[in-house]
Amino acid sequence: MKKPLQKSRIPEGRAFVIKELIAPFFDVNWHFHAEFQLFVVLKGEGTRFIGDHIQSFQAGDMVLTGPNLPHLWRSDQAYFQSENSLETHGVVIYFPDHFLNNSVFDLEEFALVSALLNRSASGISITGKTQEKVKNEMKSLVKKEGLGSIIQLLEILELIAQSPDCQLITDPSYVNLHKESEKDRMGLVYELVLNGFTNRITLKDAADLCNLSESAFSRYFKSRANQSFSAFLSQVRIHQACKLLQEEKLNISQICFECGFFTLSNFNRQFKEKMNQTPLEYRRKFGEYKILEVL
Repeated sequence: MKKPLQKSRIPEGRAFVIKELIAPFFDVNWHFHAEFQLFVVLKGEGTRFIGDHIQSFQAGDMVLTGPNLPHLWRSDQAYFQSENSLETHGVVIYFPDHFLNNSVFDLEEFALVSALLNRSASGISITGKTQEKVKNEMKSLVKKEGLGSIIQLLEILELIAQSPDCQLITDPSYVNLHKESEKDRMGLVYELVLNGFTNRITLKDAADLCNLSESAFSRYFKSRANQSFSAFLSQVRIHQACKLLQEEKLNISQICFECGFFTLSNFNRQFKEKMNQTPLEYRRKFGEYKILEVL
């Protein structure tokens, strides 16, 4: 991860931009921008960061983010190794916060879409049958131009707005307090954690990276991430552990050390606090879920 970028993908005179993304891995930069964004993963796996929320993603992951909501779809490490010949694929739509002029969304006919856009400040995960329908519409929209493309985008937003398959992502208390001047600083912290969570990372390591004292960095990070630095680091490690537990290639002791925990007891304790079950229980339940899915 190099540094967070300010993305503005919409040329002057255009209502919105849609792009098909095909690359070895998704954008590695933690960032936020002034546009709404609707993104669907068609191929690829990794960890998704939206505001203060961390979750694994795979093909089918679909999220609507509001303006200036920080986000990152971080591909798994295997995607960065060229010898694996892996590929990611996604479709993204950017449209501005003044899309079709704000006054349009004050009209009764746009009430549902207007409410949807307001909720997107917390990020919205779209699942189920709605995700499948919207995914197909987005793939079709890539090839459209002119007025028909705007109509189809509005139909997509209305479909999402009417759907029960939507969940807010961030904690209700989350507010993005990041300033433009701080985006490089937070990007470096995310890079430190995402590239090095398998090793020992201290509060001092992160504080030194930001040229802050440990106490000043602790206050700074918690105010921006809605959690302490140690909680964030633990969350990243536990999400990686969940992936490895699902794969069933390593035993629990191996997974403990592979994810940056240095004692098995600490790993078990932190995992249970976060997941409300032990690593062994998680592996067994996931195995049962897979069997039911096949049946």
